[in-house]
Amino acid sequence: MSNEGGSTYPRGIAARWTSSAKSGVGTALSSASRVWFTVSHGILNEIYYPRVDRACTRDLGLIVTGPEGYFSEEKRHAQHLIEPVENGVPAYRLSNIAMDGAYRIEKRVLTDPVRPSVLQDIVFTPLKGQLGDYRVYVLLAPHLFNCGMRNSAWIGDYKGTQMLFATGRDGISLALASSLPWLSSSAGYVGVSDGWRQLVNQGMLEPGQLRADEGNVSLTGEIGFSQENDRVFLSLGFAGEPEEAGYNALASLMAGFDAAARPYVSGWRTWQASLEKLDRIAESGRNIYRISTAVLATHRSSAFPGPVVASLSIPWGFNKGDDDLGGYHLVWPRDLVETAGGFLAAGARQEAVEILSYLRTIQERDGHWPQNAWLDGTAYWDGIQMDECGFPILLADALRRNGALPRDSLPSFLPMIEGAAGYIARNGPITGEDRWEEDAGYSPFTLAVEIAALLAAADFLEDCGKPAMATYLRETADAWNDQVERWTYVNGTDIATALGIDGYYVRIAPLDIAEASSASRGYVPIKNRPPGDTDRFVEQIVSPDVLALVRFGLRSADDPRIVNTVKVIDAHLRCDLPQGPVWYRYTEDGYGEHENGAPFDGTGKGRPWPLLVGERAHYELAAGRRQSAESLLATFEACAGHGGLLPEQVWDGDDLTDRELLRGGPTGSAMPLVWAHAEYIKLLRSLRDDAVFDMPPQGPKRYIADKTGSTLWTWRFNNKIRSMPAGKTLRLELPAHAIVHWSTDGWANSHDDATRANDFAVHLLDLPVGDLKSGQTIMFTFFWPDGGNWENIDFSVAVVPPDMP
Repeated sequence: MSNEGGSTYPRGIAARWTSSAKSGVGTALSSASRVWFTVSHGILNEIYYPRVDRACTRDLGLIVTGPEGYFSEEKRHAQHLIEPVENGVPAYRLSNIAMDGAYRIEKRVLTDPVRPSVLQDIVFTPLKGQLGDYRVYVLLAPHLFNCGMRNSAWIGDYKGTQMLFATGRDGISLALASSLPWLSSSAGYVGVSDGWRQLVNQGMLEPGQLRADEGNVSLTGEIGFSQENDRVFLSLGFAGEPEEAGYNALASLMAGFDAAARPYVSGWRTWQASLEKLDRIAESGRNIYRISTAVLATHRSSAFPGPVVASLSIPWGFNKGDDDLGGYHLVWPRDLVETAGGFLAAGARQEAVEILSYLRTIQERDGHWPQNAWLDGTAYWDGIQMDECGFPILLADALRRNGALPRDSLPSFLPMIEGAAGYIARNGPITGEDRWEEDAGYSPFTLAVEIAALLAAADFLEDCGKPAMATYLRETADAWNDQVERWTYVNGTDIATALGIDGYYVRIAPLDIAEASSASRGYVPIKNRPPGDTDRFVEQIVSPDVLALVRFGLRSADDPRIVNTVKVIDAHLRCDLPQGPVWYRYTEDGYGEHENGAPFDGTGKGRPWPLLVGERAHYELAAGRRQSAESLLATFEACAGHGGLLPEQVWDGDDLTDRELLRGGPTGSAMPLVWAHAEYIKLLRSLRDDAVFDMPPQGPKRYIADKTGSTLWTWRFNNKIRSMPAGKTLRLELPAHAIVHWSTDGWANSHDDATRANDFAVHLLDLPVGDLKSGQTIMFTFFWPDGGNWENIDFSVAVVPPDMP
């Protein structure tokens, strides 16, 4: 027990995770392995077992001690180099050279393809003095099953081989075995009696400290290096029981490192050979394409075919504890479909089909998908994001067009398509959260996905013999497409005047904008900002999200409204960094480090996102500016960390070396971000094909080439329009059967018409008001037969000239 600063920590200080800025991630392409590892600062960080969403360690590194109290921890006191054993194979050679020049540690790291063990082949070389001058210790921090507390650690043996053991929540266990004997060992509580503290205070491990139960624990073992043997082979085995973990560790140890390395490398080599040849050597000398394909495949699950987690990291993990169970090792349907697009662009069609099949399985009964989920489909957060309802439809359409879904397989996906399209039709066009998981309302990005998805679903349903359903989806898509500008385009603002343009698209408009005269009215709450400093006028907040209107084929790249908005984006969101221009998510974003570099803690300042460079490059390609797109490709590559992994965000301030924040380098958010690597692969494919790879064909044909407009203007309870252009039919869309009591002359005369339910359970009535003149008003209310009650509110829609918004 220890008392520091007046606080008692009998079972260890509060558990924390570690740096999310990984330099390597890896796993064997084998269902027998079921273990995934990450590397940062020259050591192993989180290791995941038995699923890719279950972190089981904080880190595993070495401590070196020597004469006169010498103490050096390789993750803190060495310079780190990392190289893959070959392009596209996520096994690594690590070199850690002490900053004081005392030693060099070289490692090879991979997993055993035939059992859940992580293997390290390590050579320790003194650069000053002799090997006998130093003692080298392994320091292992178990965080079993996403939990840093409530773990138990002990020194034991399996079949006579001494090992370091730990077990934790749900019975998950680990065992660390060494090819050299453990000269001394210890199990203790972090910050109280752990080996690190013992070595700092006493320069040696305390004898007899062999067990620590139910706390934040660590394990330490001294490796038996000698003048005759400077190489050690460490095997970290996992299982549901300690004995089985010991067996896995010992079996891998006895087989040897090379016995695992050969099939590990061969498996990855074979898979990489099957992919499209999109190889390109970046200025850094790395083949980011092969790194990216390996990142996508490494984040896949072997327990559940199909799912891919967003990142094997916990953003700002060194500041997060057990209350942040998910981190980014969860499945986001949006990220998953973006990842499937990366697989498809790389030629890995089967992986993309497995993702679609997985999405079909975890779809909720009403047709939507959870905001994010564990691998088994259990929702983690409960937000509703309408783009996540549309993306799976677009994936099915892309697979169908690429020949990966043969016609005879379409009926098996039909219920998924119907369910998702129906959910969008009943609940759109507004979204409960935008793609950044923050605000509700009318988002250009979400609208683009919804409309493109409805058109794709219509083609799917028509091919499956359901033309009436297809017609309704196209009518809905047309009606929403006609109103995108009314909902999200603002004119005559101070921003527009300053840039000499008439207007621009905003990031998101609030829910009540349908009842307002202009999208510029109202406020947007900016999340992740200090209390009392959240609300901003809609017209003040812009985002690169609007480029989705081009990416999904609803607006041409040279549409003047798009061009105007690009000017605003560049004036307010572009950040010129050493690698080139990188863009922020939106004005006044708060999701990032504080100005002093302190980690995001619920508030902060959003930093530039490399994946937005890829999205901008796709826009430039769509606009016919290939050279600009290629330049942005190089910028995208230059955002990678020194291991070639792409981060979520990069630092835009002055260098803060004490916080490891360098201008243009990765922040503490997340690295790698799988979505960014998928975007990079798609950009390579788009440049090779000289066309945006994932642009659905329906929108460009319908809205850009054929200029299809809508004869309808739709009213629903989540989109209560107050005006409509003359010449349109007013379609009322209700959640239940109703008798519509309506009038066009101020109730001097009235009509009563019943709604009809379509196949998506939307109750419709089209009011024949196309001959009304500007200045007239349609009034209506509802009688609900099922409840026997009136709505008791009169709604009105004014008829305005056709050219008014």
